[in-house]
Amino acid sequence: MEPEILDQLPPDHPDVIRSRTDLKVINFLMGNERWIARQIRVFESARNQGVLEIGAGEGTLLARLAKLYPEIPLTACDLAPRPEGLPEGITWDQRDVFESLATASAGVLAANLFLHHFENDELENFRPHLEKFEVICVNEPHRTSQTLREAKLLLPIVGRATKHDMIVSIRAGFLPGELPERLGLKTGKWIIREETSWRGGLRMLAYRA
Repeated sequence: MEPEILDQLPPDHPDVIRSRTDLKVINFLMGNERWIARQIRVFESARNQGVLEIGAGEGTLLARLAKLYPEIPLTACDLAPRPEGLPEGITWDQRDVFESLATASAGVLAANLFLHHFENDELENFRPHLEKFEVICVNEPHRTSQTLREAKLLLPIVGRATKHDMIVSIRAGFLPGELPERLGLKTGKWIIREETSWRGGLRMLAYRA
C-alpha cells in the first residue's frame, strides 16, 4: 500500500474539498451508492435495525437512505467533522472506525471505497465486530490493469489529490475472494455474493445463512 494524499491533509484543505467533489462524480459513475441502496431494500428486517456506514465521507449514501427510509436509525462513522447540510436524523460518529464498531448497534454495515485503506493484518481486526451485523455491503476498487486504464481516462478532469489517490486506491483494491477471506466471513455462517462492475468496482454482499 502507498499513502494517499487525502489521508495526510486536514478536512478543510483545498485539495480535500476538491477531492470530495471528484469522489461524488466517481461514485455516481461507478453506481456504488445505488448498488448499496438496492441491497438494503431487500433486507427489511436488518434494515429496520439500522444502518451503519464506516468511512462515510460526505454522508451522501446515508442522505439517500434517509429519504427512502426516514424511520430507520442511520449512523455515519468518519474521522472528518460532520458535513454541513446532512439530514438531522443521521447520527455522526467522529471516531476511529474500531472505536465506533465496538459500540455499534445496527442490522446493516456499509462500506464504500473504504476498506482498501487497511493493510491485511488491519482488515483482520474487523472480524470480531462483524459478528453483530446481519448484512454487510462493501464496494471496493477491482484491482486489475483494465481498471487502471479506465481510471486514467478521468485524470484530465479531476484534482491533484485525486489524480494520485485514484491510482493508489486501485492498486490497493481487491480481487474476488479476497475480502471474505480477510474479513473472516466463513461460509456456513454467511452467504457471500461477489460481483464486478464494468466500471471497475468489486462488490461484496454478505448476509446470515
